[in-house]
Amino acid sequence: MPSSRRSRPTAPTSRDVARLAGVSVATVSFVMNGRDSRRVSPQTRERVLAAAESLAYAPNQSARNLRRRRTQRIALVVGSIGVPAYDELAIDLHAAAEEAGYVVITLLVNSQKRAEKILQLLHERIADGAVIAASVPHISEEDLVGLARRGLPLVVMSNTVRAEGFDVVRAPEAAACGEALDHLFRTGRRRIAFVGHAHESSPVPPGRMSERRSAYVQALERHGVPSSEQIIVPGADSRVEGYRAVTKLLSLPQPPDALFVASDRAAISAIHAIVDSGRRVPDDIAVVGVGNLEEGTITRPRLSTVGPLTKDYADVGRLLFERVLGDEPLPGREHLTTWTFIRRDSA
Repeated sequence: MPSSRRSRPTAPTSRDVARLAGVSVATVSFVMNGRDSRRVSPQTRERVLAAAESLAYAPNQSARNLRRRRTQRIALVVGSIGVPAYDELAIDLHAAAEEAGYVVITLLVNSQKRAEKILQLLHERIADGAVIAASVPHISEEDLVGLARRGLPLVVMSNTVRAEGFDVVRAPEAAACGEALDHLFRTGRRRIAFVGHAHESSPVPPGRMSERRSAYVQALERHGVPSSEQIIVPGADSRVEGYRAVTKLLSLPQPPDALFVASDRAAISAIHAIVDSGRRVPDDIAVVGVGNLEEGTITRPRLSTVGPLTKDYADVGRLLFERVLGDEPLPGREHLTTWTFIRRDSA
């Protein structure tokens, strides 16, 4: 006996789209996944998208986005996970994206291989624009210029790259770091250790030093104090590394009488390590961090630091979406964030 049920309409498949557009299934997949258009001619791409829209193969919004080459995503490229400044940047960027109807994806670059893969994804338009956070390794100025020339809207947080087809947010650190180190010397400190990130703690030529390491070296020279590799150590990349690095410094026959720590999170751990050793901050050892984390205001003693007076990354999102949503290409622009030495109780 024939069934009284009505058969449900079959959802269109990629084969249906391929048949209507007169192309292969592989070409349909290539176009619908938004891959690099160099493999498919503009005419073929338009035929595939028109067929997909005609068959309702994709939701209307998705089809429109594909036709406009829009993903409704922006990318935040960072150099590591768990960095407080990156977290604050991500919060403000998510807010800007939500207002524009976008979402944020985070891409981690912590090796040369990963950098190459992420650059490829950005060239293939995994997102409609990108923010490159400060201190992301393995991505060169040439890489950034190449992305901009391919039309990817970019905001780069850097004190060194030129604003060539993309926006650059600068936060010059050298003067404020130098002021903090001068303060340590003026208060009688003579054996000041540098606790840096891994990339800025090994011996490098002066021209390749980070601003924080360079400010440290220049302060030693200004005050006539010889540099000692023994007290230039890595440890700023995490709280645990900071604690361990400072514990080792305190075990030296001649321990430092002050610490210049290249991140606040490690500087807070440094205070814990000093107190755990039975010493006092700043009486025995003074501590200065970098970053001006809010957490530093509730440590005991409160952390002296170098950084911006306020943490507001709203301008980063504004600059990016002016590029992403604008009708005309914009010239490279520069945005300046002021850093200062914020003296508290630890120094």
